[in-house]
Amino acid sequence: MAKTLETKDNTGNRPGKLMRLLLRIIAGIVIVLILLLAITYVVNAICNRMEKKKIEPYGQSVEVDGKRMNVFIQGNGDQTIVLLPGQGTPSPVLDFKPLIDELSPDYRVVAIEPFGYGLSDGTDKERTTENIVSEIHQAVQQLKLDHYILMGHSITGLYGATYVNNYRDEVQAFIGIDSSVPNQPGMDAKLPLRTFDFIKRSGLMRLVKKLEVDRNEDLPLDEHSREQMNLISNQVSSNPTMLNELKHLGSNFKNGETLTYPHDLPMLLFVQSNNENNSWWLPLHEEQAKQSQYGKVVPMEGTHYLHHTKYKEIAQEFKAYMKEVSHDGTPSSK
Repeated sequence: MAKTLETKDNTGNRPGKLMRLLLRIIAGIVIVLILLLAITYVVNAICNRMEKKKIEPYGQSVEVDGKRMNVFIQGNGDQTIVLLPGQGTPSPVLDFKPLIDELSPDYRVVAIEPFGYGLSDGTDKERTTENIVSEIHQAVQQLKLDHYILMGHSITGLYGATYVNNYRDEVQAFIGIDSSVPNQPGMDAKLPLRTFDFIKRSGLMRLVKKLEVDRNEDLPLDEHSREQMNLISNQVSSNPTMLNELKHLGSNFKNGETLTYPHDLPMLLFVQSNNENNSWWLPLHEEQAKQSQYGKVVPMEGTHYLHHTKYKEIAQEFKAYMKEVSHDGTPSSK
């Protein structure tokens, strides 16, 4: 009686055995990944609770929409600078500290941490430009500031255009630190917000931060301040308020793309000159500066965070500029 022949692959194994072995390997990998996620989630939750107690308060709170917005004030100069952060900056006050130290001998510097940033509360209100600008202005009113210079990094260039046009009688000048331009290209890209949220909640962000190069490594802070910045970053990075701001990023730029700064408003722009990925970056700011009769661009080599390494130069150029426009007839104070 003839025996039934079984087919084998060229390794001598039955295809069924290979398939079962492959499935076991895949199942093993999945189990390991699930265990890894469970571990990172638990570790992150425990660390967050422990680290929150180690954060040392700074500044003071003002009430905006029934919530606490944190502000930090340094210096007693006759003129005031309202300082605003770039998008996603975990602790604006610590991020700006070297620049604040350079400016405060001559100016009163008021660093505002918008909702979702630093030590400020989060909010459920949609992060449209209008809402963000209104909240910042409410904080300014709580501090009884009548006239001030608006200075800010990155996204402040977009929000600042609306702010200045809404409150022109209060703002004396706009100073941008590698600031966004309302009509800059590429801001309509869809962002993976659910992925950001998952990475944060799962604890993978904490793991990634330990493996990647610290973007703040060039920031001249002492070890204690650096540790505090890291603790705050672990708490607030990719929180719901920040993610909502990212959700509105494209529409905020779309709605503001035709905005310009007033012609009579002094405008000083510090711009990264070595932005190799975007050759249009410096020319775009040079074009923007033409919106102001006092517009000036100061190119600087460095990263997007120019105030981390060029804070002395920024302060020096700024002070000289304000004296210059004052001599040209623009009042330095009102």
